Amino acid sequence: MDTAQPAPRRRGRPGHDVDAVLAAAVRLFNTHGYDATSMFDVAETLGITKSTLYHHVSGKEQLLAMAVDQAVDGLFETARVVRSVDTTATLRLRMLVRNSVLVLAERLEYVTLLLRVHGNTKVEKYALARRREFDAVVTELVEEAQAEGGIRTDVDARTAARLLFGMVNSLVEWYRPARGQPEVLADTVVRLAFDGLRTTDSTPDQGGQRGY
Repeated sequence: MDTAQPAPRRRGRPGHDVDAVLAAAVRLFNTHGYDATSMFDVAETLGITKSTLYHHVSGKEQLLAMAVDQAVDGLFETARVVRSVDTTATLRLRMLVRNSVLVLAERLEYVTLLLRVHGNTKVEKYALARRREFDAVVTELVEEAQAEGGIRTDVDARTAARLLFGMVNSLVEWYRPARGQPEVLADTVVRLAFDGLRTTDSTPDQGGQRGY
């Protein structure tokens, strides 16, 4: 697999923080697009010179790779924690969905950028490869939950995984911290994903029964 690994961070000059550089770059990438953003734009936003900026990073490709890692590392960490919990695969899957919402809320701008890359460059291909790795983790957990009878088996595991995280990923389009507590949102996503919208005592109409 042809992927580009991020270069090591460089030490910045006193008075400048590499995390601030990364945060500014991510905001610009999300607002104007990665291709349309230059290192000059990043430097101008921070009020520093390009030469000072290059003391922090080698270029905007490294900034993109660092941003991708900020997003995906959080997802892989929550997957690792969920895997270590001694419970059913179904409950671990619910935990993974819930905790992934919390990661998205905490690292909203980074996850937004991750979901917008299209694989046009080596670093963007690296981002897509990391996304596929996480998709595989989710699919495996769905398969385990199906095998133990915790979730329906008439849906392909990969399709189910994509639908679950399609719901999670859609939050980047409208969620903002001012809308409410991430924990409440995470609980809502889990309830809708696993329990649906219909109340337990309601009867679907004839159209709603087709195919189910």
